[in-house]
Parts: sequence; structure tokens; C-alpha cells
Amino acid sequence: MYKLLTKDGMAKRGEFETVHGTIQTPVFMNVGTVGAIKGAVSTDDLRTIGTQVELSNTYHLHVRTGDKLIKEFGGLHKFMGWDKPILTDSGGFQVFSLSGLRKIKEEGVYFQSHIDGHHIFMGPEESMQIQSNLGSTIAMAFDECPSSRADRTYIQNSVDRTTRWLERCKIKMKELNSLPDTVNPHQMLFGINQGGIFADIRVEHAKRIRELDLDGYAIGGLAVGETHEEMYHILDEVVPYLPEEKPTYLMGVGTPANIIEAVDRGVDFFDCVYPSRNGRHGHVYTHHGKLNLFNKKFELDPRPIEEGCQCPACRTYSRAYIRHLLKAKEMLGMRLCVLHNLYFYNHLMEEIRGAIEAHRYKEFKKTTLEGFLTPEEEYR
Repeated sequence: MYKLLTKDGMAKRGEFETVHGTIQTPVFMNVGTVGAIKGAVSTDDLRTIGTQVELSNTYHLHVRTGDKLIKEFGGLHKFMGWDKPILTDSGGFQVFSLSGLRKIKEEGVYFQSHIDGHHIFMGPEESMQIQSNLGSTIAMAFDECPSSRADRTYIQNSVDRTTRWLERCKIKMKELNSLPDTVNPHQMLFGINQGGIFADIRVEHAKRIRELDLDGYAIGGLAVGETHEEMYHILDEVVPYLPEEKPTYLMGVGTPANIIEAVDRGVDFFDCVYPSRNGRHGHVYTHHGKLNLFNKKFELDPRPIEEGCQCPACRTYSRAYIRHLLKAKEMLGMRLCVLHNLYFYNHLMEEIRGAIEAHRYKEFKKTTLEGFLTPEEEYR
């Protein structure tokens, strides 16, 4: 159940109660595609850095290790040793990302596994079954994520099919949650708004899916090739048509600036691989912009990644040492950068929640976005 605590303009500060704990929103979900954050990050680490929600991928867990095996362990929470909320995406994004290996039909999608090429069929019912086997806190409806550059006719047909799939997901989840051997009989379902960059299609789709009275609503199919301005325009148009009393989730977004802008437009949930992926390549986030620790200017820099940061990396290690680890290809360097970035994102959300509660979000947004643009020369 979602409780809206306060608003500051469109920015929402809420709590989302689940069987695995209450989520304070706005929230950034840390992406652990196959049940782990890439970069040697453990579930104990996730607790240390303030993670509220872990996100895993239905398709990837299905093709490697297998959801039936994970069900035998009592579900994904027990399998990975994590007792807080987990959101599983539906596999729908792989319809987009594996475009060369799939065929879309009304009943679902025919895939070839990206691992060994074996044939897979996944439709709404199969996606719900896999996610039920995983026992996640929140399951995402199965959808198609069309290219933002697809033509209007394709987008409209895709959205209509996604709506029909959503109705089938809802029916199947109700059935699965009622079974005696279900891992999590309180599993929640979020629907996904699609429509590319066609605002009118997006709005009509939002009106249709909100009538299904789901646990939450996501906006998908953004951050896949459109400009930031196009993304913000779609949010301005669509969010007002999604239920304010339910959480709104912007899928796969994004940079710290993207998140700050989207919160200002009424978004509650976020996820993105940026903090872990960039961390593995030595790129770290600060309130004064992003740093590349491979840069020679950090070779003798005794400061932490960011002054005042309480993450496991900044409490102990210098930029110079972490750069040394990265250059020497020591896994610890990658791990420390990932931990810092995830801590930065998680605690940026704390700052966002505090600013909304204090009704000073516009001021926070302005000063924080300006801080991200600090000239790099200041780090010399």
C-alpha cells in the first residue's frame, strides 16, 4: 500500500508498504541483474550503503540457473540472502534489446537465448509464473518496449498488445498468488505505460491501464534513444494521468540529473545500471560532477573520492590508491568505485526526500544541478 506523505509541487514524498518492508520514496533501486550487483557487491554491502530495493531480471535468471531451481531454495530472497524488497522486471525489455533473436506474436515472444541459442517462449503468463517462482516483492507486467524511433502505426499496435498482455498478467498473478505453494502470495503487480515519444498515445495508454487498479505504474520505453528533453516532455504529459495515490516508476533512468528532474515531475521509483557500470570503469559520481579516476591528475591525490562521503571507499581510501588499484586491474578498485556510486545514489535519494519534506525541492534542484556542473579544473 502506498501512502503519500507530502508533496512539493509535483514532487511526491511517500511510503510504500510491502511484505518485505516499507520503502521510503522517492527511491533508487540497485540493479542486480542475476541476483547480484556486478562488482563483487554482497547483500551485506547493500545494507551498509543504504539500499532499500534490489532489482533483478526475470529473463536472465530464467535462462541461467533457472527460476524453478530458485523456487526450490524458497525464492530469490533466500537464494541471495536479502530480506528487503526485490523488484523483478518482466523480461519485456529483452524484447527490445534482443531484437535480432526474437519474434513477437499475440501470444507472446519467441526468443533465442543469448547464452546458448536454445529456443524460449515467454508470454504474459510465463513471465508471471517465472516471477512467482522467484517470489519477488514486486513483479512487472510483461510488455513490449518498442524503439522510441519506431513509426506511429507500429507504436500504436504495440501499445494495444501491451494492454492486452497486462490484462492477462493481472489474471495470472491473481491465480498464482492463490496457490498453496506460491513463494510470495502477496506479490504485487506494476503495469507499464508505453508509447514511444508520442504523447497522445502515452496519455491514452495511461488512462486505460489506470483503470486496472494495479499496485503501481511504470513508464517504460524511455532512455532508449530519445533526448532528455523528449523524455521530460513525456513525463510532463503522462504523469498527471497516472494515479497519484500509487507509486510511479521511471524504468532504466538514469543519471543523477535525470532523477532530480523526474522527481520534480512526480516520479517515485528509479533504477539504472549507470552507477555500477560506470564504477567498474573508474567513473565515480560526486556532488560536483563525475570523475574519471584513471586520469593522471589523481595519481598523487590524497583526498577521498568526495570529501565528507561516508561510503566504505571514502572513509578509508584516497583517490590515488583507488586509481592505483584500477590501473593494476585489482578487483578491489572496481568494487570500491561501485560501492561509492551506489552509496551516492542511495543517499542522493535521502537528500531528495528531505528536500521534499522541507518544501524546498525547487531550491534543492537548482543548487544540486548547478553543483554537478562544477568545472573539472577544481579537482586539479
